[in-house]
Amino acid sequence: MVLPRALAKFNRYATNPAAGLLAGRVPGFALVQHKGRKSGREYRTPVSLFHRGGVYRIALTYGRNVDWVKNISAAGTFTVHTRGRAIELTDPAVLHDPSAQWAPAAVRPWLKALSAAYYVEARPAAE
Repeated sequence: MVLPRALAKFNRYATNPAAGLLAGRVPGFALVQHKGRKSGREYRTPVSLFHRGGVYRIALTYGRNVDWVKNISAAGTFTVHTRGRAIELTDPAVLHDPSAQWAPAAVRPWLKALSAAYYVEARPAAE
């Protein structure tokens, strides 16, 4: 069961602003900075971020049809703020893996319980 859309809406206005204060600093979390594909407005969305082997992966706990995923897919690039650093990422791809083998072992049971079978994978724009 991917988290319900109503919870996403509540989080957008209530939880995300508070989470955003810590998400860019706490290991395992980040802020995705992206621009609205219609409005051009800049947004920051807190996410679960994992880095291994030069690749960054973001758990899609609300599924793949959320606005921020559509925005970064349309743009082809985006920025993540994590541990006090801003990292430009490029070529985001939405991938499917119900077993969550891409995630750290300690996180996999949580992702499976949420049925978070999709994730975004992207690489740094410049190495």
